[in-house]
Amino acid sequence: MAKWKVYVTDYDYADLDVEKSILDPIGAEVIGLQDPTGENLGSLARDADVLMSRYAKVTRETIERLTQCKAICRYGIGVDTVDIQAVYDHGMVLTNIPDFCTDEVAENTIAMAFALIRQLPRYDKAVHAGSWRWQDAGVPIMRFRNMTWGLVGFGKIAQNVAHKIKGFDFRIISYDPYVSEATMMSHGVKKVDMNDLLERSDLVSVMCPYTPDTHHIIDEAALRKMKTHASIVNCSRGKLVDNSALYTALSDGWIAGAGLDDLEEEPSKHPDWTPAGNRLLALPNCILTPHSAYYSETSLYLNRKMTAESARAVLLGEPPINVVRPSAGGGT
Repeated sequence: MAKWKVYVTDYDYADLDVEKSILDPIGAEVIGLQDPTGENLGSLARDADVLMSRYAKVTRETIERLTQCKAICRYGIGVDTVDIQAVYDHGMVLTNIPDFCTDEVAENTIAMAFALIRQLPRYDKAVHAGSWRWQDAGVPIMRFRNMTWGLVGFGKIAQNVAHKIKGFDFRIISYDPYVSEATMMSHGVKKVDMNDLLERSDLVSVMCPYTPDTHHIIDEAALRKMKTHASIVNCSRGKLVDNSALYTALSDGWIAGAGLDDLEEEPSKHPDWTPAGNRLLALPNCILTPHSAYYSETSLYLNRKMTAESARAVLLGEPPINVVRPSAGGGT
């Protein structure tokens, strides 16, 4: 008989073999659920010793019903889906995996940005429609050299972006009230305020965690400050960008393009989601990916392995890989 029960709130891969390979040997039973909204976790996982959470929202009400749970182990970086204070109020710990996809998200951000700057989506659509004209870009295409790339947030992934694009001779600026000017300078990046970043940047990349303070950090006012030939890329949480305002900005020509790895409503958390719910899907100048910026075969394996290792450590009374405290925000 198993010593412990470890519930996985939801998963979108074929099996839980990676998790079981780490937890089975210590006598922990891995039980897979499919509750991406988290609405039923209080009853389905009430006897959990550890809860491993993917997309599901873990509320205070749910946590109160997990009477023997020792930890919530979050797959990935972001912890905005978990009531962090409630976790600690009930004697549990919260863990996440902050470094498993630093390269992947940075590279996805760069790929989207380059496609937008070079207007590849517009050209591709025009050629498929039978046109063969360089004028089909629709907006001016700028040379990478001396363009200004603005990073909203300067954490590990943004720092990785800055490192990877140096060879293309961008001017790189960043807004992050929690990172010093000296730290940015050490990465060859100039620290600026938010208004300066929006007004100067040819490409704005949103790379901050999701918190109440960063909700809609890109709103109508922010979009109106951007250059008309500029584009915006968000490979962080969908709610950082006001999708309604972005639709207007793209439709009315305030900015040239956008690349989003998630929508504001976060479809991964809503099994009944339909494309009709977001007008951005109808726009040719908006590149969209299904919250897949984190994904490579390596990162997916590491995320699963390291989350299971955190659960194992907690059950064995050992320090887990990374403990999140109540002041933390959200991410991928």
